[in-house]
Amino acid sequence: MPISDWVRPAKAADRGSARLSRGEEDPLKARYLAAIALIVALSAAGCSSSDKSSQEQATASKTLTVWLMDGSAPDQLVTDLNAEFTAAHPGVKVTYQKQQWNGILDRLTTALASNNPPDVIELGNTQTAKFASSGALADLSGKVSDLGGQGWLQALTESGAWDGKQYGVPFYAANRIVIYRTDLFEAAGIAQPPTSLAEWITDGKKLAAASKDSRFMPLYLPGQNWYFLASLIWDRGGDLAVKDGDTWKGAVDTPQAQAGIADYQNLFKSLSKAPADTDEATPQQNEVMAKGNVGMMVGAPWELNTTVSNAPALKDKLGAFPIPGSSSAKLAPVFLGGSNLAIAAGSKQQDLAYDWLKLLAGEKYQTRLAKDNGVIPNSSALAGTVLADNPVLSAMAKGAQNGKITPNDPSWAAVEAAPNPLKDMMTKILSGKASVQEATKEASALITEKMASSK
Repeated sequence: MPISDWVRPAKAADRGSARLSRGEEDPLKARYLAAIALIVALSAAGCSSSDKSSQEQATASKTLTVWLMDGSAPDQLVTDLNAEFTAAHPGVKVTYQKQQWNGILDRLTTALASNNPPDVIELGNTQTAKFASSGALADLSGKVSDLGGQGWLQALTESGAWDGKQYGVPFYAANRIVIYRTDLFEAAGIAQPPTSLAEWITDGKKLAAASKDSRFMPLYLPGQNWYFLASLIWDRGGDLAVKDGDTWKGAVDTPQAQAGIADYQNLFKSLSKAPADTDEATPQQNEVMAKGNVGMMVGAPWELNTTVSNAPALKDKLGAFPIPGSSSAKLAPVFLGGSNLAIAAGSKQQDLAYDWLKLLAGEKYQTRLAKDNGVIPNSSALAGTVLADNPVLSAMAKGAQNGKITPNDPSWAAVEAAPNPLKDMMTKILSGKASVQEATKEASALITEKMASSK
């Protein structure tokens, strides 16, 4: 999921998280098929028979067009990759175009339905199913082994799949961690970060006891941080929605999901003074932590950097640890936001596109990407070694090993669109307006309804 629901620095991604357009009818499949029909009709009419057309096609066969999102890959990395690629493919020109997340779905819809689509594209991992299901992406199932797919992070692999076939190749990822004040932990006598939810609450209470500021919050946790809620639900064996045949059904009213919701409720009541009716972006939680009255927050790694930007005095006083699970034996699963690489089904340069994609998805450039941009590479093994020297990114990499994604279906976008039933559910529970049983039953019904109506 492109990652736009997350706070992002100037150069890094919110990457998987560029969110899908909400509540709009998807015109992609109809437009794509119509374009293909037009191409066939023109071919039948002999439009490609002229010498001029043949010459144009020959010229076009030497050009590869690549669309990556702004901030996803450093300029020098792409320059070096293109140099390596063109050295191996004499006469081929690479046209590299940076795209903005804002409005990307409309641009991709139009481009992929055209007679001359970009050959290699980047997609947020929550967007891939949308375009794969419409027939706009090339099937890469036969290439997975050649690409080293056996070592990919599982959640990213799943996000690039549709109907049993692989259309997206994992590009990079990021996930949430717990960012904490190391100086306050030391002052409270906490030697090591917690490894379970129970320890987390105990340590939070120690922070509160050591503080003399009545405004102090051990943990800044607003009521509507539903991505973190998903971690707790997954940790207890629950899910947000499950597929029953061809139908998706809300699942937050199961005992397992309710146990995860109770964990959130416990953390909120024990450690937080944040509002029950806002999320982590309202206000931006890094701005709250920068004021100095917060011991911890659940956020993306770059939120640590933005906190320091707002409060330089905290530069050497922040650390990170993976989100603890319900027992010390395991970490809580985390939502793995990120991007996939894909090849347009209408590309005239399928082989060249694959060779370029393979370079970027390979160990050499994945290693550089992880180090330069501070993201999780597509390989599970690589993530554990490349980022090991950075304590913050290492915490993120550990969490990524147990990464998950939201339901891999285009209809999930409707759930995230306002009004988001998960946010409303948590506000009702935490403010005492509804019981867990009442609120989860209502939210599950709304999830089912939203996913069905967006088909």
